[in-house]
Amino acid sequence: MLKIIFFVIFSMGLCLMENLFWMVQVIFFFISFIFILLNYSFSFFVNISYFLGYDMLSYGLILLSFWICSLMLLASSLVNKYNNFSGFFVLNLMFLLFFLVLTFSSMNLFMFYLFFESSLIPTLFLIFGWGYQPERLQAGIYLLFYTLLVSLPMLIGIIYLYKKVGSMNFYLMNNYLFDYELLYLCMIMAFLVKLPMFLVHLWLPSAHVEAPVSGSMILAGIMLKLGGYGLLRVFSFIQLIGLKLNYIFISISLVGGVLVSLVCLRQTDLKSLIAYSSVAHMGIVLSGIMTMTYFGFCGSYTLMIAHGLCSSGLFCLANISYERLSSRSLLINKGLLNYMPSMSLWWFLLCAGNMAAPPTLNLLGEIILLNSIVFYSFMTMFMLALLSFFSAVYTLYLFSYSQHGKFFSGSYSFSVGNLREYLLLFLHWLPLNFLILKSDVCLFWL
Repeated sequence: MLKIIFFVIFSMGLCLMENLFWMVQVIFFFISFIFILLNYSFSFFVNISYFLGYDMLSYGLILLSFWICSLMLLASSLVNKYNNFSGFFVLNLMFLLFFLVLTFSSMNLFMFYLFFESSLIPTLFLIFGWGYQPERLQAGIYLLFYTLLVSLPMLIGIIYLYKKVGSMNFYLMNNYLFDYELLYLCMIMAFLVKLPMFLVHLWLPSAHVEAPVSGSMILAGIMLKLGGYGLLRVFSFIQLIGLKLNYIFISISLVGGVLVSLVCLRQTDLKSLIAYSSVAHMGIVLSGIMTMTYFGFCGSYTLMIAHGLCSSGLFCLANISYERLSSRSLLINKGLLNYMPSMSLWWFLLCAGNMAAPPTLNLLGEIILLNSIVFYSFMTMFMLALLSFFSAVYTLYLFSYSQHGKFFSGSYSFSVGNLREYLLLFLHWLPLNFLILKSDVCLFWL
């Protein structure tokens, strides 16, 4: 794991040189492919040490981090074209990748907490520095304070655990089972805000709408997954109290998912709609984790990977339209089938992924999650049915409103997609649809 981290650290020098924007992007892809090749055996004990290491759970998320960061550079060509502090932009992205890789590969609970919080800083700089509207400052402060408010109780919980166990190592803490309500709340609240759970999700739409395309991609692709990953890690030693209290969070998530789906149907902003759909999808992921069944864990992990690729691709599409029309409003972004017929194919494919149509990885994740949640309680069936139905409804609303109808008369010049944009969308779509052929990686990791 250290060799990968050193690779990232030594690449940081390239950011300070002129005109190496695309060089850095190629290096990111190079690291991604090296990391894929490192997966030479399923005996992941080789890769575990005191401080760093990765098992199946970390492996997929580290690979997703590399992949999304590579695609973020591919999507942010305007930063390079107008020389909008492109060196700082790439450096910021490198630091973000560095913190993310360390977060996912930490074997130590305190180190995990440290890097989990550190990844907030580069994200904040992305929103502050390269966002679009002046409201980005307010959105950034929202994001910061939502996260910081709940992270201090988590630190106190970690100190309490160290006092009781005498170790911070994930694999040693698995032998303990705590039955303490306050500890349970301290440990999971930080992750519920990051995920985000309904009721603490208000920072997400504002952060997405104000962030640049790269900020939206990293928020949807990786930052939301930090919450799910943290929950999967800490539930090993708070199982007992989880059995008593998890039903509360499952109820909030499922009802909240349906309510957020209804909110999606009222959105006129493309980015806002995709951001709210993330909250609905993450609600079902959270419910799956909270069932604490093997199926629930595997399904939530699968859906996290799938959502990272699908949601990131949809944000790229929204940005491509925004670059052409200088607006994200659905009142102006309509009839795009007339303007960009070839881009409509990608809208269709990624919207199909968002509503979990076969053969996407989303379908696999959702089927497994439906099984695990209904197995947990038969009463959840009603909300799950509504959630699945409305998921399809708002995705079809997004697709049909943006692609069909009479195009906006105010747009007087236009261009179809270029090769870079098609490559960007293809690299989101390919793993999303072909990973289902290798789904054992998502399902056999405990």
